[in-house]
Amino acid sequence: MSNNKKHTFFHIHHKQGGHAQNIDLTEGAIVKKIIQFAIPLFLGQLLQQFYNMADAWVVGNFADNNNFAAVSSGGSLTFLIIGFFNGIAVGGGVIISRYYGARDYKSVQKAIHSNFLFGVVSSVLATVAGLLFIPTLLTWMKTPAEVMPHSLLYFHIYFAGVATVILYNICMSIMQALGDSLHPLYYLIFSSLVNVALDLLFVAVFHWGAGGAAVATVIAQGLSVVLCLVRMCREKDETVRLDLKRLFGSLHPRKGAVFGGESLFHKDILLQAIGQGLPTGIQNSVISIGNIVIQSNVNAFGAYAISGHGAYAKIEGFVFLPIMSVSMVLPTFISQNLGAGKQDRAKKGAAFGILSGMVLAELVGVVIYLWAPYALRFFVNSQDAVEYGVIHARTVAPFFFLLAFSHCVAGIMRGCGKAFVPMITMLLFWCGVRIVYVTLAVQVFPVFKTISWAYPLTWSLSSILLLIVLLKLNWGSSAGRKTAS
Repeated sequence: MSNNKKHTFFHIHHKQGGHAQNIDLTEGAIVKKIIQFAIPLFLGQLLQQFYNMADAWVVGNFADNNNFAAVSSGGSLTFLIIGFFNGIAVGGGVIISRYYGARDYKSVQKAIHSNFLFGVVSSVLATVAGLLFIPTLLTWMKTPAEVMPHSLLYFHIYFAGVATVILYNICMSIMQALGDSLHPLYYLIFSSLVNVALDLLFVAVFHWGAGGAAVATVIAQGLSVVLCLVRMCREKDETVRLDLKRLFGSLHPRKGAVFGGESLFHKDILLQAIGQGLPTGIQNSVISIGNIVIQSNVNAFGAYAISGHGAYAKIEGFVFLPIMSVSMVLPTFISQNLGAGKQDRAKKGAAFGILSGMVLAELVGVVIYLWAPYALRFFVNSQDAVEYGVIHARTVAPFFFLLAFSHCVAGIMRGCGKAFVPMITMLLFWCGVRIVYVTLAVQVFPVFKTISWAYPLTWSLSSILLLIVLLKLNWGSSAGRKTAS
């Protein structure tokens, strides 16, 4: 590395005015750096869960059971569409991290702008797809007639403003790829507070029901996007600044805005990002199809089953706090270190991530197993709904360590540039096996608990295959770097 590059890297990380919150994950104590990067992610996820709980509590207590069922059953449906585009955003983050670890700041600049442009295009496509296909999907999911009007209203509003959700995730992936997990936390705190306040206003005061919850989400997410853009566009260091005027100007055939003599938009980098992220995007969407099939079987048990299952989903979000925090750190940690040629450091970080994720997830699982009957009553008042939620919670909770293992290894594979591996694994088990199992098993054992067993079964199978792949992983072949030119 030249002396000039060393100076640039030091300048970027230690000045007061630029992006001083960015963390270089290629240097220092591994455990300390992972924890330092993960804490804001964990707090952000924790805050998101408290917001989700507050959101569900408002709808569950100030609207009827049908409105609550409409909101609580929508997770798989929304993720079917936005999960595809968010998965590709993950690929963009891996590319940014790889260049950042390699100290190739010109390519970092191009990767940031190419990724953001993809987010703009994705927002348009997701809006159109959601508005066109949601009514059909709700019908396929066997949504009860009394719930359908509320579901249609909720999803029409949500997807009309889905650009706010996608662009926030794009901006967040860019900042996290550069080692900044703190500012996304700040913006999440702000948007969550706004969301809860608007929920109370629209649902508790105006009595807009599920539609009010959707409006609150779109407004709050939109404000968080504005905050992200303000920060990204005002970065003092040019290598990580988002310049929207120059980006869109560079797309004009006669206005070639340049950075170092080249356009800010770089097709090759965008194709790399899509290549890395497309498997994750496909994985997210197809897994959602499997979960929609499961949700349709839940719906067949009636509105109370929908409410109980949906209320449990809010509680289960706490399980995902350690899982998601660690699995979000791992792609950035792995890709930065492989970009810097530090394979042994990447391996040690991966081992710590897997172990910590599994232990923390199982500890939360024990708590949920014991306290599910009491926690569920925070969202639903009906004893029937609570009983459905308890059945599901106590079936899946003992196996949360397997869920953590699968997610952590998937994060490692993405950081290595091998997103195709977790995609195939998840499609095979979390979609294919789940659909076959639920379709056949419910016919033989037509009880609600049969549906719940779909999760431990598929977590176990995916963990076995991912363990085999991880043990045979050739880390050296993952460390190659391609510079944009």
